[in-house]
Amino acid sequence: MAELVQAGKVRYLGISEAAPETVRRAHAAHPISAGQYEWSLFTRDLEDELLGTLRQLGIGVVAYSPLGRGFLSGRITSPDDFGDDDFRRGHPRFTGENFARNLELVERVRQLAAAKGVTPSQLAIAWVLSRGDDVVPIPGTKRRGYLQENAGALEAELTADDLAAIEEITPRGSVAGERYTPEHMANVDA
Repeated sequence: MAELVQAGKVRYLGISEAAPETVRRAHAAHPISAGQYEWSLFTRDLEDELLGTLRQLGIGVVAYSPLGRGFLSGRITSPDDFGDDDFRRGHPRFTGENFARNLELVERVRQLAAAKGVTPSQLAIAWVLSRGDDVVPIPGTKRRGYLQENAGALEAELTADDLAAIEEITPRGSVAGERYTPEHMANVDA
């Protein structure tokens, strides 16, 4: 990959879902510009050792799934909301008791967002944005209206009181269920 940069075919290198030691080894071979990791009110594993490693090395964070795979948008209210081919049907956070527990968290986010005058999506994205100037969330969307709504997160200002309230209603570890199925979790932080 470093040779591709030297040849002018690639400008920057990034890494995704790598463990801190892997990031360090890659960065030693050639500077890494960005690390792509899942980060949201539901997924905060990055905040352990990894975030410190990225910041120590000057690597920016591209936070994917800042809406918790759509759950934090507040639009998902039942497993029946998923199409037959939707991977979330078998996703640990969207099944059984986990779904019900996580829906309770989403309801708390929805209430806080309404009190703030923003949508749940905007609140969730604004929270990711508040994590630092080196963080860029990349929410996925299928509709132009959702894209416009998500962009509204740039206007949502979160105060210290707002951040404390968010932390109170969605503390680390409050989400029920793993990020992925066991087969896919084996590839995380590899």
